[in-house]
Amino acid sequence: MAEKRPNRVLGPYHDDFWAYCREGELRLQKCGACGYISWPATDACFDCGARGDFSWEKFSGKGKIISWCTFEREYYRGVLPVPWDTILVKLNEGPIFLSNPKGFAYKDIEADMPVKLAFIDCEDNAGQFKLPVFERA
Repeated sequence: MAEKRPNRVLGPYHDDFWAYCREGELRLQKCGACGYISWPATDACFDCGARGDFSWEKFSGKGKIISWCTFEREYYRGVLPVPWDTILVKLNEGPIFLSNPKGFAYKDIEADMPVKLAFIDCEDNAGQFKLPVFERA
C-alpha cells in the first residue's frame, strides 16, 4: 500500500526526476557547461547560470548522514503523523540530499552513518510515485 505524502513539486525538470525514480534510479542534473550537479531540479545551473544544458547523471545512492531532524509539529495535517524524521545525506558523488530514513529512527542515527538508497511506494494528489529514501548501508 502506498504511503500518503505531501504533494511533490511537478513540472519541467521535476517530472524527469520522478520518472527516473519510478524506474528505481536516482538521477540528478549535471551542467554541460561547468559540470556542477544541480539539485533540486532547475532550468539554470546554480553555479554558472547556463540554461538548459543538462544531462541526467545516475548516482550510486550511497552516502553518509551529515545531519538529521525530528519534526514534532504537525505541518502536514492528516498526511504525515508526528513525529517524523528527516535526514541530510551527503552522497558519495558530492551532492547533499534531504530525505527520510527507512528502517531506523532518529535515536539510531550517528554522524557519518553510512546509508544506501531505497525507494518506497507513495501517493500524493497527483498520484502514485516512488520516493527515494535511505536505509542503513
